[in-house]
Amino acid sequence: MIVRRGHRVLVQGITGKQGTFWTAAMQSYGTTIVGGVNPTKAGTDHLGVPVFASARAAAEAAPFDVTVMFIPPLAAKAAAIDACEAGAGMVVCLTEHIPAHDVMEMHAAARANGTRIVGPNTAGLVTPGEAFVGIMPAFNRRVFQPGRIGVISRSGSLGTLVALILTQAGEGQSVFFGVGGDPMIGTTIRDALEILDADKRTEAVVICGEIGGTAEEDAAGYARGMSKPVAAFIAGRASPPGKKMGHAGAIVSGDGGSYASKRQALETAGVAVADLPSQLPGLLLSRIAQPGKRQAGN
Repeated sequence: MIVRRGHRVLVQGITGKQGTFWTAAMQSYGTTIVGGVNPTKAGTDHLGVPVFASARAAAEAAPFDVTVMFIPPLAAKAAAIDACEAGAGMVVCLTEHIPAHDVMEMHAAARANGTRIVGPNTAGLVTPGEAFVGIMPAFNRRVFQPGRIGVISRSGSLGTLVALILTQAGEGQSVFFGVGGDPMIGTTIRDALEILDADKRTEAVVICGEIGGTAEEDAAGYARGMSKPVAAFIAGRASPPGKKMGHAGAIVSGDGGSYASKRQALETAGVAVADLPSQLPGLLLSRIAQPGKRQAGN
């Protein structure tokens, strides 16, 4: 799912400091916020929308398509399951440090109810000029501008940098899709590639990856068959093996999840891999201009 202006968004944890700040930012940008959740403030209004005791209660009075969670780690499982059982099409889970067994239960509830989970530990999604859900600086026009390049990122910070570089190069973004940095995420890089491959507004895609896990290797197989140009940057080339770097998923054991294995898998699939983020616009623009050079592996 790509977040559009017409999608109805419920904010779980709307009355907290972060929930309040980012809800106001989302509203100002154009996101359709239909309500919020806080069991202790049910029946009140906050930022001009009603507050409910649960997502299931909200579904009856203010139907929604998407929820976004500003929820502490130990309460995240209950909030996510509540949203899934309430019929959310997508749950954007910003929370990090959720216990692993809780994450497993969240994903099981999502599968049982046909809900897509984005995250945990995602920075959210942006459709520039239209809507955003999460904690990305969509409102900063020096960073995000409507355009034709989709950006998929495990890291919000790296994704922001790449969006800035694209904008400075005169290219905006069709979609920013933050998949999250945890080991057990609901929507993978490969999943996001499929979504952007089907999006008519997206003409090319950037993957912002990092060491750890096999997400980039898994995505490479799908990228090989795409008709749209794909470029990538992998963070962590100089990281020492066996040491956790930043995200919970950014840990390398042996050769698995290493920079070398990810780069090799992507390049074998015909994806152009940049040594520096600043090289990404040039790699993509040359392939957009010359479609025949899109995927060297085809």
